[in-house]
Amino acid sequence: MFGIVHFEFFIVAVFLLNITPGPDTAYIVGRSVAQGRGAGLMSALGISAGCCIHSLACTFGLTALLAASATAFTIVKFVGAIYLIYLGVRLIFAKPAADAPAGDARASSTPKSLRQLFLQGFWTNVLNPKVVLFFVSFFPQFVTTGSEHKTFAFLTLGAVFVLMSMVWNSFVAWIAGSVTQRFSGKPAVKRWLDRGVGSAFVGLGIKLASASR
Repeated sequence: MFGIVHFEFFIVAVFLLNITPGPDTAYIVGRSVAQGRGAGLMSALGISAGCCIHSLACTFGLTALLAASATAFTIVKFVGAIYLIYLGVRLIFAKPAADAPAGDARASSTPKSLRQLFLQGFWTNVLNPKVVLFFVSFFPQFVTTGSEHKTFAFLTLGAVFVLMSMVWNSFVAWIAGSVTQRFSGKPAVKRWLDRGVGSAFVGLGIKLASASR
């Protein structure tokens, strides 16, 4: 079909990839815990936009160039790691707002705008070199070498990937937001949730910094 082969295996592989926890999942959970479902859903949208960039880059060969360059990989790796650690540290050391009503868990930190949530989700995904390598090594396996429709095949696979990721990430945001609502009257529990998610971010950042090509 338009140069795409083993499409059913592609679907299964993408599903398994999505349910495996990583920086994207951690970010969505963190934002959902901090500001609720809406923030988590906007973060998921930003991450999906990042996947669109990866899909286009894979289609037009930019991802392959990045994967082939050790210098480019190292730069993206450390920028992404620093960004994750920065987000984690902010969550860990977030303090309750001075003017927050008692018992208002969501006021424990300054709420981020929808634009900030979207952009942070976007950069969390785009600056992850493992996603770059995944696209360049994974997608070509499902496109026929001699196909005349390679561009369309890559774009189709990318669209399916983005759609499945958006559905899963939205589900994660909804669940995390629901759990947060249960602790909305317990600011101490909320702070420990923030610290837990923040620690996960720092750990993922350190792991990313030490990753090899």
